[in-house]
Order: sequence, then C-alpha cells, then structure tokens
Amino acid sequence: MLNYTAGFVLLAAVLHASWNAMLHGNRDRFLSMTWMSMAMAVFATVVVANNPLPASASWPYLIASGLVHILYNVSLVLSYRRNDLALAYPIARGSSPLLVTLGAALFAQEAISPLRLLGIAMISGGIIAIAVQGREVSRSGALTALATGATIALYTVIDGIGVRLSGGQPLSYISWMFMFYWLMPVLFVARRGNAALWTPMFQQSLAVGSSIVGGLVSVAAYGIVIWALQSGAMGAVSALRETSVVFAVLIGRVFLRESVSKTRWLACIAVAAGAACLGL
Repeated sequence: MLNYTAGFVLLAAVLHASWNAMLHGNRDRFLSMTWMSMAMAVFATVVVANNPLPASASWPYLIASGLVHILYNVSLVLSYRRNDLALAYPIARGSSPLLVTLGAALFAQEAISPLRLLGIAMISGGIIAIAVQGREVSRSGALTALATGATIALYTVIDGIGVRLSGGQPLSYISWMFMFYWLMPVLFVARRGNAALWTPMFQQSLAVGSSIVGGLVSVAAYGIVIWALQSGAMGAVSALRETSVVFAVLIGRVFLRESVSKTRWLACIAVAAGAACLGL
C-alpha cells in the first residue's frame, strides 16, 4: 500500500474512533445513532443529486452494503449498551480484519501472506486479552460486540468489491449507499414515536449537535476507506483502519474517564501491531 494511502487510512482510524466516542458518550445511543444517520443521509442526498450514477454492476453490492450498514448500526447500539467503549470497540473493530482477510481471499482472490497470518494471530490474541482481562464479560456482551465485528467485515468486503465495479465513481457509490441511512429515523419513529425524535432538538440540543457532527465525521472516515478500497487489498485497508482501537481506548480514558489497566493497554497495542502486520 502506498504511504500516502496508508496515511489517509490512519486518519480515517482517528476519525472513526472519534465518532464512536461521541456515540458512546451520549446517554441515549439509539437517539444519537439516529441523528448521526440523518446527518449522513442528508449529506448523501446532496451528493447524489449532483453526481452521476455509479456503474450498474456495482448496484447489487451497493444495496447489500446499505442494508448491512443498518444492521451494523443496530448491533453497535446494542453493543455499547452492554459494554464500555474500551471493551466493545476493540472487540468489534479488532475482530473484523481477520474476517475481512478471509472474506477477501474467498470472494476477491486476495492472497494471505505469512505476515498477514502473524497479524491475524496477534489481533486474535489481543482481543482475547481485552475481553477477559481483569473483569467479568457477559456472554451477551461479548456476542453483541463480535456480531458488530462480523457486520463490519461483511460490509467492508461487499464495498471492496462494489467500489471497484462503480466505474470510477467512489463518491457516488458511497453516497447512494448512505441513502439507506434514511431507514434509521423510520426505525426510531416506529419504536418510540415522532415526538421522541424531534423534541430532543430543543431539550438535548448539545447531544443532538454532537451526533450530527459525529455523522459527518463518520462520512469522512468511511469515505477515505472506500477511496482506499478501490486499489488497496481489503484486508490491509481494514487492518490499518482498525488501529483505531488504540485511539478509542485513549479517548475512552481521557474524555470518558474509563479505567484502562496496563494489561489492556498492552493488549490494545498487540491488536494495533497485528493490524499493522496485516497492512504491510
């Protein structure tokens, strides 16, 4: 992977950790995720109105990715209800490079080198250490975090193939995919009612505002990834992005006042080092 591409993907990792911290830091995460999704969908609507369509070959992947992203949003909210950021984020994000690398090998014929296998082992070991170190982890909490990781891997592989079939229209591709985020307010209103969505604009304006900012940050973060997936190996791009686990733990410690032991720090470093091996 070219150095400047790797640099942009690492920037995406920082952005991704930041918006996850915004989501986790808000008390009502379902509401926060809905407002984030609306911000992303509004941005996407503006872009699709002013850009050509992606190539027809990419549409099955685009549609599949949009639906999987909604599943990911719901899974992420459930995961953050049951775990703190320093636990849920590394499990979800750290498990995905393994699955992406395997998925890319199966569906896009991308080779798995010995160095990548080493990276997979380091990531898996780090995740196990994070999950069990110094605390009791509920089965449901671990499963929701791992389910989130599975959805991340699924949409990454889908988008890795889809953007390469988009006819050189990565911005249009990702924007049409983000149009599916209009489904989030529909799901929210169906569950809680219309007033529960709009009243917080006045009563919880800070939380709503941070959610909107988080949505725009998320667009930037995944837009960089989509751009990199056009030419970079899916496993490598995913792995570099998942170095965000280190940034997430740091954000959780500094801004959310979550405790982080020395062992967990070492485990997160192992995950990041393994991700780096996959990205080489």
